[in-house]
Amino acid sequence: MPIRLVQYLTGVASAVLLLAATPGAVAAVPAPPAPAVRTAAVAQAEAWQPPLSTSGRYIVDAAGNRFRLKSANWDGAQGSWTGSGSISDPANHHAGQNSYGIPLGLDRVPLAALLADFHALGINSIRLPFSNEMIHATATVPDAAVAANPQLRGRTPLQVFDSVVAALTQEGFAVILNNHTNTSRWCCGVDGNERWNSSQSTQQWADDWVFMARRYAGDPRVVGADLYNEVRRDVLDDPNWGLGDNHDWYAAAQLAADRILTEANPNLLIIVEGINWTGLPVDGLPHGRPMLTPARTLSHTLVAAHKLVYSAHFYGYTGPSHSGATGIGETHDARYQDLSRDALYQALYDEAFFVEDGGRHYTAPLWISEFGIGAGESNSAARTWFGNLTDYFADHDTDFAYWPLVGWESHDDWALLRYDTDGHRYGLLDPNDWRAAGWNHVMTAPTRTGSVAPVPSWHMLATDHGDHVESLRVRAGGDWDSGASKAVCPDGLRLAGLGHTAGRGLCTDVTAGDLRAAGNTQTVVTDERNVPSGGDWASGYTKFQCPSNQFLIGFSRRGGRTSAALCVPARTSLGGAGRTVWFDRSDNRPADAQGGDFAYGDYKGQCADDEYAAGIAFTTRIGSSGGPAALLCRKLV
Repeated sequence: MPIRLVQYLTGVASAVLLLAATPGAVAAVPAPPAPAVRTAAVAQAEAWQPPLSTSGRYIVDAAGNRFRLKSANWDGAQGSWTGSGSISDPANHHAGQNSYGIPLGLDRVPLAALLADFHALGINSIRLPFSNEMIHATATVPDAAVAANPQLRGRTPLQVFDSVVAALTQEGFAVILNNHTNTSRWCCGVDGNERWNSSQSTQQWADDWVFMARRYAGDPRVVGADLYNEVRRDVLDDPNWGLGDNHDWYAAAQLAADRILTEANPNLLIIVEGINWTGLPVDGLPHGRPMLTPARTLSHTLVAAHKLVYSAHFYGYTGPSHSGATGIGETHDARYQDLSRDALYQALYDEAFFVEDGGRHYTAPLWISEFGIGAGESNSAARTWFGNLTDYFADHDTDFAYWPLVGWESHDDWALLRYDTDGHRYGLLDPNDWRAAGWNHVMTAPTRTGSVAPVPSWHMLATDHGDHVESLRVRAGGDWDSGASKAVCPDGLRLAGLGHTAGRGLCTDVTAGDLRAAGNTQTVVTDERNVPSGGDWASGYTKFQCPSNQFLIGFSRRGGRTSAALCVPARTSLGGAGRTVWFDRSDNRPADAQGGDFAYGDYKGQCADDEYAAGIAFTTRIGSSGGPAALLCRKLV
């Protein structure tokens, strides 16, 4: 959202104190409002069938048809207070707009009129930010906050949020919940909201997500959980992607995602945003905007293999290494609006759009869940940037969400729709809003529609800091190698590759689809009893081989040493010709291997697309790590 990083870096320079929230009891769920009258726009919006899932780089609905997220951010419930001065004074709220911790505009416009204007914009989905503080608030909102919607009087912020969600979904909109802040304070600076656990524990954060996902589980048009907004540096430390500590965003997202899908609602898309900022913005010191670049070498694999969406934000006044600040916290790095068209496009690809490349362990739909600019912007570089960005979105059939959707007239000219105190509307639907050209280009450019054929999945397993068991069927069977670090492919996928020392694996369903037989039978292999006489495929090495007609879905290790192999029976007869794939001295992957570099910096072995893995070989001789050294790969037919 605009202005935030300027405030952020000013805050870093002055070491602003964090603002802590004091949550109270959770409000009760109110009865949903009566269904609204259906219109032609609503009927068109309702043509899609929830739930949503993914197929390669595309989001698809329950019928397998492309569902392009053409979204906008209806903010307010995440909080608007800037953190200084009286919270009751509108001047101390972003753009002078006191949201009262609920979606903006309910004081000025009836819900039905707001939703009609949303339909007029052509959007099909809403990113709906909230704060953890909002979830626990027990005080009711003042009547002035819902002056145009008196039916919402006497409700807590969460109960108002409930009513907004219900109204949106009844009108056919897809709703994506976005945990924007811990505290109900305007984001994004040194404000107690830098990380998911800045003002609370990771446990509390994940618990709140389970609560919210369960709360709306009965509404199928609540389709996604956007886990946290713009993870960034605080005064003392950076977030990271994979270090295994309390600031590890990769691990926290994995934890929350799997808890949401297993404890609350298995139908939700899980949206993981990249890291927004690391380092101090001082010339000569390391700093920058990693975005999704870490996913190239460490991507997420969830218990539901087709639910992951990656996300990124782009604003013209920021840059790949520019904080967005002017004055204190400003460096000599280029802003996005300073880049040439070609340089901008390269930056967009390098930082985010690469995840749409097919056949990689990180392949996923990309949602640009924030971008925007002011209607009153007069800077030619900023206007050119907006045109270039929307051209790129149009050319790449991008899923997007504009920031923000609703604002007050004469307060926030970034909003697509602005309303005065009498409810009169201004903004993008007016003929004189210069942003309409770019918006209309994105909305009307050719787009993929209709059925999206399923594509092979490739997913990484990582035991860097513990278990990575992503099979629900295996989880139901309990701990199959107590004390070891275990990794298991999601249900429907098989193990296709391993790293030599890194504890990484590669899963796929290529060629065979879901190869596993019905039932929960599994075999933990810890010795060579299944190696047939005369069938020594790795002489001198210890071999964990699956029984006949079984294949590998998982592995475990203790330290660097291979501990066990996990095998399951196939739905069809197996036993094709086999070969030994050695990878203890170099990579050994098919020349046309998909999946990408799933064990960066390590030697890797991978079976061919028409093979399955039936065994792991390793050695514990002096000087060896005990990690996998060879795979037994056999033909599927």
